[in-house]
Amino acid sequence: MWIRRTAYPVLLVLMVVVAVVVLRFHLNPGLATSGFQFGVIAYLVIMERVIPYDRTWHPDRREWGWYGIYFVLTTLGSVIAQLLVAALVAVLSPAKPKLPLAAEIPLALLVGSLASYLVHRLGHTNRWLWRLHGIHHVPEKVNVANNGVNHVLDVLLAQSSVQLSLSLFGFSQQSVFATGLFVITQGYFIHANIDVRIGWLNYVFASPEQHRLHHSTDLSEAGHYGSELAVWDRIFGSYTWYPDRKPLAVGLKDPASFPRTEAVFASQLRSWRRPVN
Repeated sequence: MWIRRTAYPVLLVLMVVVAVVVLRFHLNPGLATSGFQFGVIAYLVIMERVIPYDRTWHPDRREWGWYGIYFVLTTLGSVIAQLLVAALVAVLSPAKPKLPLAAEIPLALLVGSLASYLVHRLGHTNRWLWRLHGIHHVPEKVNVANNGVNHVLDVLLAQSSVQLSLSLFGFSQQSVFATGLFVITQGYFIHANIDVRIGWLNYVFASPEQHRLHHSTDLSEAGHYGSELAVWDRIFGSYTWYPDRKPLAVGLKDPASFPRTEAVFASQLRSWRRPVN
């Protein structure tokens, strides 16, 4: 079906259009980012119904309720991260680009995606950070709605690390904004329960085809810590996808190690307990 091959390119084109319009007409980047986020969610929710990967992964009404609470908590973590780094970004990031935006934005994507990859991988390998990030892997399905199933501190750490890395490298505020749009696009896209085919782009960009493996209960195929670009997984040996490879099951290898998704507040409080050796 043609839509399986065009759903992702259309999303990328929309992202570029929003970035160009906001930068060209000097619109409010914060409002534009929020509006774009809800637009991406709406687009992918529709695609989940049009070209679903697994119909049993569609959230039911109760799950929409739980995911809604997590979305609010995730948004809270994002806002806190923005407030914490905003002042530093304003100081370290030049008001005007040092390079043409056409050159600076791809560089910013590389730096930001590397920071994201490293923090994400640490979230799986460090026992303290896993107590935060593991909440995201509790659901036994992967879809747009449960992309927001996170611990507040995990969101705070992940987003702060990306934005601070961009600021420390001196990328302009325009590049930080454009990179943020790409992060939003990819974050929801890779979690979408859609049957897409992006072909050779799988070797450049992260995709649902890869990210479902990341959520696999079989840790030997999990890998894929890159949420934006696939290049870092290839460089650091955590790339396991090949055409038509699919996980048998997604979720936690040890489901009893974390509270169930519906126990929202228990999930947020569990991280304060000392981990068992």
